[in-house]
Amino acid sequence: MSLRSLFVGRARSLADRNLFHSVSLVAVFAWVGLGADGLSSSCYGPEETFRALGAHHHLALFVALAGVVTIVAICASYMQIIELFPSGGGGYLVASKLLSPAAGVVSGSALLIDYVLTITISVASGADALFSLLPPAWLPWKLAFACTGVAVLTLLNLRGVRESVLLWVPIFFVFVGTHAFAIMWAIGTHTSGLGEVAAATAREVRTVSAEIGWFGLFALLLKAYSMGAGTYTGIEAVSNGLPILREPRVQTGRRTMIYMGASLAITVAGLLIAFLLFRVEPVAGKTLNAVLLEKITAAWPLGGGAFVVAALVSATALLFIAAQAGFLDGPRVLANMALDRWFPTRFANLSDRFVTQNGILLMGGAALLTMVVTGGSVALLVVLYSINVFITFTLSQLGMVVHWWRARGGEAQWKRKLAINGFGLALTTFILVSLTIVKFHEGGWATLLITGALVGVAFAIKRHYHHVAAQLRRLDELLVGERLDRALEHAPGTPLQHSTTPDPSARTAIVLVNGFNGLGVHTVLHVPRLFGDTFRNFVFLSVGTVDAGNFKGAAELDTLRAHTAAEAERYIAWARTHGYAAAAFTAIGHDTTEEIMALAAAAREKFPNSVFFAGQLLFARETRLTRLLHNHTALALQRRFFAASLPFVILPIRVGDAA
Repeated sequence: MSLRSLFVGRARSLADRNLFHSVSLVAVFAWVGLGADGLSSSCYGPEETFRALGAHHHLALFVALAGVVTIVAICASYMQIIELFPSGGGGYLVASKLLSPAAGVVSGSALLIDYVLTITISVASGADALFSLLPPAWLPWKLAFACTGVAVLTLLNLRGVRESVLLWVPIFFVFVGTHAFAIMWAIGTHTSGLGEVAAATAREVRTVSAEIGWFGLFALLLKAYSMGAGTYTGIEAVSNGLPILREPRVQTGRRTMIYMGASLAITVAGLLIAFLLFRVEPVAGKTLNAVLLEKITAAWPLGGGAFVVAALVSATALLFIAAQAGFLDGPRVLANMALDRWFPTRFANLSDRFVTQNGILLMGGAALLTMVVTGGSVALLVVLYSINVFITFTLSQLGMVVHWWRARGGEAQWKRKLAINGFGLALTTFILVSLTIVKFHEGGWATLLITGALVGVAFAIKRHYHHVAAQLRRLDELLVGERLDRALEHAPGTPLQHSTTPDPSARTAIVLVNGFNGLGVHTVLHVPRLFGDTFRNFVFLSVGTVDAGNFKGAAELDTLRAHTAAEAERYIAWARTHGYAAAAFTAIGHDTTEEIMALAAAAREKFPNSVFFAGQLLFARETRLTRLLHNHTALALQRRFFAASLPFVILPIRVGDAA
């Protein structure tokens, strides 16, 4: 076993009939992997709300009520998105398809930054929860622990979706059980105190409004609400993560959303009420949840030390699980944007474990950098957090409102659905504006600046790909029959045989192609131009790449397999039309290089008197950008072919100046 297999796991096979079953999640596991992001915010969201209120703690009742309403509204809105986009409806896809590509790239870029912050704040908050149990002398090691946590999670996610979730399932339910019990105990043993809390809240409203006015009271509540807005950031993860859910995905997604919304609303509201009932006050070096748990268990006959430890350790683990949303959905958003050429296409590639490895490494690296820069400060990260997700929420809700309005003539329940998304739009827009105002001067400007810069980078990359596509369209003109025939007429040499069946002993040109396009035909035409009538046979090798765009089910893979074979048949038909004998070898796989080498070995065995050819894009100005945005498969294959003692010729295809 190689070192990589030991840590990441053995390669999976596309031939495995249970492949998609083994990499997908049922609703309960999806609740753990995707819903933990929202549920884990109960470890810091209510605390930040409570602290923001200062001495006016009883106003937390209003924030708790607003939080429940927000959760219900957003969950209901996203359940409609799940129904409309059964193959996955994250903020990027919804905004791109229902509004415009430009709106989509803004939504997608905001999501990417938010998922990086999800990883960072989850791990940092988890470190806070754990170090609340340890002596103060250990605090200097907290940042190192958090950084190690990000690295371990990155490695774990490289193993696969299920593997990165199943490990945490028992601990997740320890958290749910301990915190549910703590909330029920707090409220059940202090039922008589609820009336006192309500009366104290009314007195505080009168006192605060008299001191700073009703507008000041509203501003205070708004600030507290905004500081706890990170509570709602995980809701979008379910709709974006539909492709990794078990079939039927819509039902699984809806069930997951119900689990997540109910658990989140009950936990957040319950903790805020428990803080008031037990009159929790901040203690240096401890989270408010830790203080609450210690107060709850202080009067237990046998002491509650073990319960407190179990609850806080499970909270630490849950926060690490919450980072999973960033690792599961962040690379998926990046892959979708890469497929649309907003980011380098390599981010859509899959590893042999069928995960978007490049995206996972990028998300982990960015989170690690953010952790170091911010020093793992949850207070600072909370300021940076949540603005971006409400950009996505707002654009998604706007897209759905536009959709239902356009569909009003053919959708029987369009008014009800429009009302749900319309209320969601009004709510998320209000929160977005409020968050931006409240958090802007506290550091929110940094999030908006970074997001804006990422949007600018995306447009620059798109411009480059658009320019290259325009150059390649000139090559596609060769596919027009008359022009192709004229090009062949100018190619020296004519085929010496007219048999359609290749002679295994004859000189054979084995050409690597990727779909029937101008680039492939241009490569084929180079062979007779350079070598005259040397080759009597043409054999075409073609590999259909399995990436994040088509790795969705067995039907999609069958479609890719059939399309790859059909494109190769077009090359065979063209060669035979012009008097050459021709054949093809095709396959599909996540690693194009490995599949080509396997096909090359089979082709060489059948046609030993052969030479391999491949085209390579050549830019007038080769830069780091062009090397990043375009693969160099031909150059990588050249080394592999030479090592295997196979003759290999690269034919440069000039596409003009790269923008």
